[in-house]
Amino acid sequence: MHFTVILRILGILLMVFSLTMVIPLIVGLIYSESASDAFLMAFGITFCTGLLIWLPFQRFHHELRTRDGFIITALFWTVLGLFGALPFYLSQGLTLSPVDAVFESVSGLTTTGATVITGIDQMPNSLLYYRQQLQWLGGMGIIVLAVAILPMLGIGGMQLYRAETPGPVKDNKLTPRITETAKALWYIYASLTVLCFLAYWYAGMSAFDAICHSFSTVAIGGFSTHDASFGYFDSPAIEAIAILFMLLSGINFGLHFFAWQNRKIGHYFADPEFRFYLTILGVVSLTTCAILIYSDTYPPLTALRTSLFEVVSVATTTGFATADFAHWPSLLPFLLFVAAFSGGCAGSTGGGMKVIRILLLYKQGIREVKRLIHPNGVFSIKLGDQPVSERVIEAVWGFFSVYMLVFVFMLMALLATGIDQVTAWSAVGATLNNLGPGLGGVAAHYGDLNDPAKWVLCLSMLLGRLEVFTLIVIFSPMFWRK
Repeated sequence: MHFTVILRILGILLMVFSLTMVIPLIVGLIYSESASDAFLMAFGITFCTGLLIWLPFQRFHHELRTRDGFIITALFWTVLGLFGALPFYLSQGLTLSPVDAVFESVSGLTTTGATVITGIDQMPNSLLYYRQQLQWLGGMGIIVLAVAILPMLGIGGMQLYRAETPGPVKDNKLTPRITETAKALWYIYASLTVLCFLAYWYAGMSAFDAICHSFSTVAIGGFSTHDASFGYFDSPAIEAIAILFMLLSGINFGLHFFAWQNRKIGHYFADPEFRFYLTILGVVSLTTCAILIYSDTYPPLTALRTSLFEVVSVATTTGFATADFAHWPSLLPFLLFVAAFSGGCAGSTGGGMKVIRILLLYKQGIREVKRLIHPNGVFSIKLGDQPVSERVIEAVWGFFSVYMLVFVFMLMALLATGIDQVTAWSAVGATLNNLGPGLGGVAAHYGDLNDPAKWVLCLSMLLGRLEVFTLIVIFSPMFWRK
């Protein structure tokens, strides 16, 4: 374990992150807001801390190992959540407690979209922008950005990439060099953001709202500049644009890369995960629409419009809202909430367990049924025409088991703080899946929860964003053995 190199890189990453506070500082100056002082102080504290960590170890250069990558990733996301909270805590207009400031910061960086703030419409524009920027930075992954722009992380960058990238297969690279892979991912991510911004702007959003919502849409984040979220705009065109870009952002970015490289889109429909992704969204949307019409909750056209938006938003773990699905009739609140467990595709900005894992679990279940009928038969699991190795199947089952165990332990911890059952299990599910809105007492916001519960949910958001194992592995005794 190269702790000197780990601290050197951590210091560099903190200094780089401090620079991102300059943009909201400029926004505050443009609008003559007092929140500018908070960003100036936060920038100084973050940059100086990173500099002090980096200086003693600036001469240490070693190739990163796999364990180093896990440590750097876990440390950086944790430390970043703390330093990212500084503008919220230092801003005089918000008067947030330390735990509320950290909760908002971690929620933004992990693209969860859960908030403890009410009265968002009255917030300074600089803080509104900062919340959206946090989600955009966290969407593709700040470590992946660092691998792309810092040549010094070129050697051993694969270790960081593997530790942060979502999905069961961590070694797939779009290009031969990991730095080029990271750059390709960010080019696609930035291009989608620009297209989303232009579409929102053209559809009637102000330039400021369009920028902010393009950040959180492509990041599958869910933060908005208005308390009513997308219900504020009440525009079918804006909702259609949001649905399109939520769908695109929930797809494996590797498919976008091949579409851009080969100027073809046929490979999307040849991908089993993509087809399963559309199937889940389609079935849940039709079921939701049918129940809303049958229960006379909305007229048919309104039911179609509302159900499609809410299903895509919740199932992809974005968390935008045009209606309060928590109060919909019958099984709908539970149905939508469960759909968020599948989340987006592997290699996307979506949360949840990822569609590919759900698909492989389904195929494994079918195989077990076949084995009961034909005990001596040999059945392989395939994605398309490609067989899936038993090692990947074992990893998926291992992930699913640990994910459910973490869910149960988090649920018990939350119940121990005195929260009711519906609020507790939905809050854990919403944060572990990086969804945001829950049911019960967290349907609108998380501000009414007690402080211990908020700390538990901060950990839950980090576990969800780093897919559980990246954090859990560092607590294993085997990890620290030489």
